[in-house]
Amino acid sequence: MDVRRLLREILTDLRFYRENDPSSQSLFEIFFTPSFKGLLNYRVYHELYKNGHKVLAKILYIRTKLKYNMDIHPGAEIESPIMIDHGFGVVIGETAYVGKYTIIYHGVTLGSRRIEKGKRHPTIGRNCLIGNHASILGNITIGDYVKIGANSVVLEDIPSYSTVVGVKAKIVKGVSNENVA
Repeated sequence: MDVRRLLREILTDLRFYRENDPSSQSLFEIFFTPSFKGLLNYRVYHELYKNGHKVLAKILYIRTKLKYNMDIHPGAEIESPIMIDHGFGVVIGETAYVGKYTIIYHGVTLGSRRIEKGKRHPTIGRNCLIGNHASILGNITIGDYVKIGANSVVLEDIPSYSTVVGVKAKIVKGVSNENVA
């Protein structure tokens, strides 16, 4: 286990929270918020999971899920830094990938559309903003610098530099509507 890298990721996440949360007064305050604690716990149990300590990782995952109401699977890949603001109800599936500098609001689901083996959760690019209660479902790719509106349901790939909204999300600003159902 690379403890130094893990500590760097945690500190980077902490600074990113500070830069992007106007209500935070200090790094100390952020460190004790439930959403940051849930992300911190994920960083630890993900590292355990990657290093073959899957039972211990699952125990910590279940504890985090119950304590912080954040369901982030130990197998999910989340680059640092990211921010999960008001993380209650966030669900991130096992094969999901989240790029750095992404902000995720409460109630977001990065889930699958059907039960199957292999990659079944979304890949989120870098510098994305995912509004509260948005659902991004299936093995799809969300490009860099994408904004996803609150309560949107995204079922298709979204090109970089787009803004999408709606149930069965449509691009309202960006490249085109060709890739969105």
